[in-house]
Amino acid sequence: MGKINVGVIFGGRSGEHEVSLASAQSVIDAIDKSKYNVVPIGIDKNGQWIAGNDPLKTLLAGVSGSPATLLADPTHRGLMQLETHEQALMAIRLADLDVIFPVLHGTYGEDGTVQGLLELAGIPYVGAGVLGSALGLDKAAFKDVMKAHGLPIVDYLVIKRKRWQADPEAVLNEIEAKFEYPLFTKPANLGSSVGISKCRDRAGLIAGLDEAARYDRKLIVEVAVPHAREIEVSVLGNDDPIASVPGEVIPSREFYSYEAKYLDEGENASKLLIPAPLEPEMAEHVRALAVQAYLAIDCAGMARVDFLLDGESGRLYISEVNTIPGFTRISMYPKLWAATGIGYSELIDRLIALAIERFEDKNSSKTSFTV
Repeated sequence: MGKINVGVIFGGRSGEHEVSLASAQSVIDAIDKSKYNVVPIGIDKNGQWIAGNDPLKTLLAGVSGSPATLLADPTHRGLMQLETHEQALMAIRLADLDVIFPVLHGTYGEDGTVQGLLELAGIPYVGAGVLGSALGLDKAAFKDVMKAHGLPIVDYLVIKRKRWQADPEAVLNEIEAKFEYPLFTKPANLGSSVGISKCRDRAGLIAGLDEAARYDRKLIVEVAVPHAREIEVSVLGNDDPIASVPGEVIPSREFYSYEAKYLDEGENASKLLIPAPLEPEMAEHVRALAVQAYLAIDCAGMARVDFLLDGESGRLYISEVNTIPGFTRISMYPKLWAATGIGYSELIDRLIALAIERFEDKNSSKTSFTV
């Protein structure tokens, strides 16, 4: 058998664009070139797809690249270069693709949109499908599913941006009647802690809702967990997933903000404790809950499941499932697997194999019906 052609998609129209580029660089550097031909595919902040001539370098430089596209047509399962010829736009086959590795964080990539395109195109891809991706990113829908499965989550309220903008006083009164401060406000559909605020009073709540409303039409208000410990577990697999050892994040700031995740360095950087200092029973409980949450949203391939552990009561809450977690060598997802016995390159191999396995399983279903 020849090498497998792997398209690595990165960038995208998201507040997590830069994080995606860092993850993609790590994947491209580590993937076994004796097994795979890597086809880098970039998406700029305007949504334009680019390929050829090192699209990763192009995006990092912030310059224009060669336009490309992927057709939603399984009979043309390849990457197309777009060119203008005599004032007509032409699509010329650039590369055949056997599998896609999306390294797109946040909206228009981790939310089921790209996954839907890849389903239509008939190309296997790493990670969750349309449903699992959408539920993983939409914190409001995710919490509804967790509640329906009887899984532990913190109290929350969903506020639509239009309602907040139209009648802020009524929204504030509703929140304050239901919850006590401190509270967290978040955009429902985003990751990497973009748009998240901790609110200690009404003035902070107003600022937090305004900040979240910059990024999404749905806003989440959550009760703050007292003295919360941030516990994370990596999950790998399709129908029979396995969980890594748990890890713990010690944020460099009051909570695990964007700055604490990506900007603070040296002695001021956040710390990762792997494995997390938990009692054996709690560690196994965390791993079991991670798999339950993963299966509840019909996840596949990979995900990082995040928890909040109440420092006073010892209660554990599921915070979210990240279906395309950070994938640099120093990111928690691969570091947890390394601590569990699966190295970075082997992890990439397993994810590609899981993508092909899921594609073949799905393709075994009939798509037509005759009486």
